[in-house]
Amino acid sequence: MDFTNKQVAIMGGGSWATAIAKILLSNVETLNWYIRRDDRIEEFKRLGHNPAYLSAVKFDMNRINFSSDINKIVKESDILVFVTPSPYLKNHLKKLKANLEDKFIVNAIKGIVPDENLIISEYFHKAYNVPYENIAVIAGPCHAEEVALERLSYLTVGCSSIHNASQFAKLVANNFVKTSVSDDVVGIEYGSVLKNIYAIATGICNGLKYGDNFQAVLMSNAAIEMNRFINVIHPIKRTINDSVYLGDLLVTGYSNFSRNRVFGTMIGRGYSVKSAQVEMEMIAEGYYAAKCIKEINEHYRVNTPIIDAVYNILYEQISPVIEIKLLTDSFK
Repeated sequence: MDFTNKQVAIMGGGSWATAIAKILLSNVETLNWYIRRDDRIEEFKRLGHNPAYLSAVKFDMNRINFSSDINKIVKESDILVFVTPSPYLKNHLKKLKANLEDKFIVNAIKGIVPDENLIISEYFHKAYNVPYENIAVIAGPCHAEEVALERLSYLTVGCSSIHNASQFAKLVANNFVKTSVSDDVVGIEYGSVLKNIYAIATGICNGLKYGDNFQAVLMSNAAIEMNRFINVIHPIKRTINDSVYLGDLLVTGYSNFSRNRVFGTMIGRGYSVKSAQVEMEMIAEGYYAAKCIKEINEHYRVNTPIIDAVYNILYEQISPVIEIKLLTDSFK
């Protein structure tokens, strides 16, 4: 696919969507932007920034075409960057009548489609007949908040077509974002999902007052577990120490910007799942991922003690104190 003069669209209105829009507008002249709520769009236009997320990032309204009509945005765009939370993706797409087969789909969703238990690339391929060479994933140790501050960040674009990955990577590279490419779409997507579960685990341990020494052991074991799981799901030659895997795991597990870590910390301090979700007012993808991965792993039967512990705490209401104590006894 030739990316020259292609129209790009952002599909979603959250913090990561806003950060990606900021990055893209350093390389494209205009941007289409699908946001579900008309009132949010009107407020965005009036203020010149997203009223709900990363409000310090100012945008030139003359360079953005907003719409709450998903079909209008899809029809008028060649490249669609999906940044909606995974639990809501199917509902957004239910309104879609336009064809996706000739579009280039970029997955910036760090989750799994619930009920389907499919990673995003598999879902677009199976449900919408999008060829795998026209589906990319963008991931890496890159918090939206740091993009807003233009702190140096690194992103990896994965696609079965390295040519297409390289083409899109050029659109998201600028003076504060460095990019690389990969053909390991499945590994990158699963890594993006798993690291959110592990970040919940680090948060739970933080809430239980475990210190940095233990957190380092937890993260070391999480990296080993991630590598083991991904290699069973998609056994190709990869280096788990690459930033798109290990780097993303570390920043999500340690950073105060990590909503999954924050969510886990609240659980460790005694909040119920529902009360933590209400207080956060943001989606912790790892909560949904824990259930999806647990169900997927019923087929593969990979040894995943950390994922199992998080699942037991979140879905089986087992005490975090008891579950983490069992986990600590299994570590070396």
